[in-house]
Amino acid sequence: MSNSSSITEFLLLAFADTRALQLLHFVLFLGIYLAALLGNGLILTAVACDHRLHTPMYFFLLNLALLDLCCISTTLPKAMANSLWDTRAISYSGCAAQVFFFFFFFSAEYYLLTVMSYDRYVAICKPLHYETLLGSRACAQMAAAAWGSGFLHAALHTANVFSLTLCQGNAVDQFFCEIPEIIKLSCSNSYLRKVWIIMVGFCLASGCFVFIVLSYVQILRAVLRMPSEQGQYKAFSTCLPHLAVVSLFLSMTIFAYLKSPSISPSLDLVVAVLYSVVPPALNPLIYSMRNKELKSAVRKVFSWIFLIGDKFPLYLHK
Repeated sequence: MSNSSSITEFLLLAFADTRALQLLHFVLFLGIYLAALLGNGLILTAVACDHRLHTPMYFFLLNLALLDLCCISTTLPKAMANSLWDTRAISYSGCAAQVFFFFFFFSAEYYLLTVMSYDRYVAICKPLHYETLLGSRACAQMAAAAWGSGFLHAALHTANVFSLTLCQGNAVDQFFCEIPEIIKLSCSNSYLRKVWIIMVGFCLASGCFVFIVLSYVQILRAVLRMPSEQGQYKAFSTCLPHLAVVSLFLSMTIFAYLKSPSISPSLDLVVAVLYSVVPPALNPLIYSMRNKELKSAVRKVFSWIFLIGDKFPLYLHK
């Protein structure tokens, strides 16, 4: 295959060689996927339906849950289908779409986490100006900026990656189409473009990281100046879920993209699962673990579901 135009499909990395293990992986990932759908779906429903949660923090959490749903739905269903049907193939256009949408949702989530750190900064450091600085219009604009930035970032990288000349075959050493793995298939004369893609991503990621760190430095200073320990605990407890999600997101991503080139394919596969599948499944649990308001809203959602379930047989009987 001399160039990318002659490639009609890519071959993804299989989770296992034996049929029994393939089916086991299918069941495992189906469970994770359903847990992510349930957790994020409950947060979306609870925030949308409970008027007490119509605040900037929960508005951004709603966007985060939606991005998590989209992100995990970009990679996992195809991986499950490949394990179930014992195949490795993904079409060229399907691979390009997977690269674009995964990078879109992944980047947008990082930008949204940056916006959420600003929300926590204003809530703790400038509480009197909270409603002014984070009104409904401002929140909508910041969320739209996160989604829009992710879209532009993904379009830029996808266009650059798939304009490379591919001459190293069509076997992708990952369970989904990932930018670094596609770049490995390119010819050596594409070196400068590879470096440019990496540098743009690094600069944008570094800018967001610095903003998050500075926000939390200011938050920590403000919390330590509070006179009562109860006030300090209450203020910082509102930041812990976001801090945990950011730490999980960044640690997984940094480990995935700065791993040694000599890492074994099986370990590389595990790392990819950790950063692409685990965070969307764990984020709902992290945010609801210590949040009484969210727990109460989720219980209401369950009560509505059970109430509808109890009434539905009566409607059928009539």
